[in-house]
Amino acid sequence: MSGIEREAMEYDVVIVGAGPAGLSAAIRLKQLDADCSVVVLEKGSEVGAHILSGAVLDPVGLDALIPDWRKRGAPITVPVRKDNFYLLGPAGQIRIPNWPMPPLMNNHGNYIVSMANVCRWMAEQAEALGVEIFAGMACSELVYEGDRVKGVVAGEFGRNPDGSPGEGYEPGMELHAKYVFLSEGVRGSLSKEVMAKYDLSKDHEPQKFGLGMKEIWEIDPEKHREGTVTHTMGWPLGSNAGGGSFIYHLDNNQVYVGFVVHLNYENPYLSPYQEFQRFKQHPMVAELLKGGKRVAYGARAISEGGYQSIPKLTFPGGVLLGCSAGLVNVPRIKGNHNAMLSGKQAAEAAHAAIGAGRAGDELTDYEIKLRDGPIGRDLKKVRNVKPMWSKYGLLPSLTLGGFDMWTNTLGFSVFGTMGHGKTDAAATGEARKHTPIDYPKADGVLSFDRLTNVAYSFTNHEESQPAHLTLKDPAVPISVNLPKYAEPAQRYCPAGVYEVVAEDGKDPRFVINFQNCVHCKTCDIKDPSQNIHWVTPQGGDGPNYPNM
Repeated sequence: MSGIEREAMEYDVVIVGAGPAGLSAAIRLKQLDADCSVVVLEKGSEVGAHILSGAVLDPVGLDALIPDWRKRGAPITVPVRKDNFYLLGPAGQIRIPNWPMPPLMNNHGNYIVSMANVCRWMAEQAEALGVEIFAGMACSELVYEGDRVKGVVAGEFGRNPDGSPGEGYEPGMELHAKYVFLSEGVRGSLSKEVMAKYDLSKDHEPQKFGLGMKEIWEIDPEKHREGTVTHTMGWPLGSNAGGGSFIYHLDNNQVYVGFVVHLNYENPYLSPYQEFQRFKQHPMVAELLKGGKRVAYGARAISEGGYQSIPKLTFPGGVLLGCSAGLVNVPRIKGNHNAMLSGKQAAEAAHAAIGAGRAGDELTDYEIKLRDGPIGRDLKKVRNVKPMWSKYGLLPSLTLGGFDMWTNTLGFSVFGTMGHGKTDAAATGEARKHTPIDYPKADGVLSFDRLTNVAYSFTNHEESQPAHLTLKDPAVPISVNLPKYAEPAQRYCPAGVYEVVAEDGKDPRFVINFQNCVHCKTCDIKDPSQNIHWVTPQGGDGPNYPNM
C-alpha cells in the first residue's frame, strides 16, 4: 500500500504457502544447492493449521523428493488394504465391483494420511536443510518491479476495521527474490491477482471447483477396519448436483468422513453442508458412526477442472504450484502427489535459471516439464471425466468416463478433449426456476448445525481487523442476489459466514460473520455476481486443524 515504509529482505526464492507443493519446492532447492536462500511464508498459525485434504496419498511425489521417507519417520503408516465403491440410494447401496475400473483407480500402494501432519513433517525436513519457515505470516500484497513480480509483503498486523493503521500497527516486511513461488492452495488471493494481471487463463478452459467438507470421527473399535477406503456416489445429491463421499479408516479407531459437492450446481437453494449432514443419515454410514463421536470439522474448495483448465503457469518473476495451478486428478480424488511433483519441478527450473545468472524472467522449462511429464500424463488420462459428469449426469458418465479412461491408458480418446463451458458462478440458476429444499434439523448425534461444527475447526479471527471477505459493491447482495438468486451465500458457505437479516419493519441486511470463516474460498468461487473477493486476514488467523 502506497506511503508505507517497510524494511526489505533479499532471498533467492520466496515461497508463499507451506503446503505439499511449497515445502517440496523448498526441500528440492536446498537439495540442489545448500547455499540457495529460501524462505517459506505460511498464513496459518503453524505449518499444517490450514491443511485439509482427504487424504489417500499416492507416494510417487514423495518417492521422487525424499526416497528414504520411510526411514526418516514420515507420518505415513496406514497402507490402503481394501477399496470399496458404492452407489447409494435413500435406503440402501449397490457395490460397484473393482474389476471393470481402470488401473489408475486402484488405491493399493497408497496410504491414508493426515496431510496436515505430513506437511508438519516435511517442514522439519526443510528446516533441517536450512530453509527458513515463518508461520503466522500472511502475504497480503505482491511487490512489483516494472512488469515483474519482485516479492511479497508479509506480516502486516494491526489495521482497524476500516483499514486504517491501528495503535499497534506493524507494516510487515517486503521479501524480495529472484523468483516467487505461489503455492497458496485453491483460489489464493495472490494467485488470483497474477492470473488476472497476466491473463494466465487465456486459451484455457475455466477452472472448475468442488466444495469438500470433512469430519474426523472416533468410532467403536469393533467397527473399525484400518486401511479401508470407501467412496460413494448418488444419494443424497441425486440430480441436484454432482459429487460424492469418502470414508477412510486410519489408525487409532478414527475415520475420515468427507463429502464433496461440485460447485456447478444450478439450484441456488441447495446447501452443500446440509447435503453432507444428510449423507451421514444413510443406513450404511449411520451404522458405522453409531456410538462414535466427531472430533474435528473443516472445509475447503477443490480444483476440479483438470488438464484443460491448467492456466499458464509462469509469469515474470514467478510460477504457480500445486492447487494454485489446479493439479487435482478428479476421479482419483488426489492432488497431493502432483503438488509435490510441481514443487520439485519448479525448484529444478529455478535452480537452473539462478545458476545461469538469470532472475525475474519466466521459468518456461517448468511449464514444459509439467505439461509433458508425469503430472501432465496423470491429468490427461482423466481429462474428460469431469465435463462428462457435468454434461451427462452420474450414471452415463460412469460408463462413458470409465471407457474414456481405459482408452486413454492406450494413448487415445475417442472424445478428444471436452470443454467445461461455464464457470461455477455462471452455472447458478435463478431462484424462480427452482424449488427450495427442506433440510432436516440437525439431531446433534450424527448431524450438526454449521456453527456447532465450526467450533470443531478451532477457527479464530481477531475481530478488530478489517473483514477479509470483501464486497466489490455492498449493494449487490440485497439488490441483485436476494431477488434473483435468493442470496445463495446463506447456503453455499459451509461455516455460516453469510446471513440475510430481516428485522421487523426494516429492510433486509447482508451480514458477514467473517470470524467463522474456515478459508474454503467457496464464496469467492460460487457467488453468482462475482461480488465477493476473499483476501487474506492477518497472519495466524483462521482454522487450526489438528490432524486434517
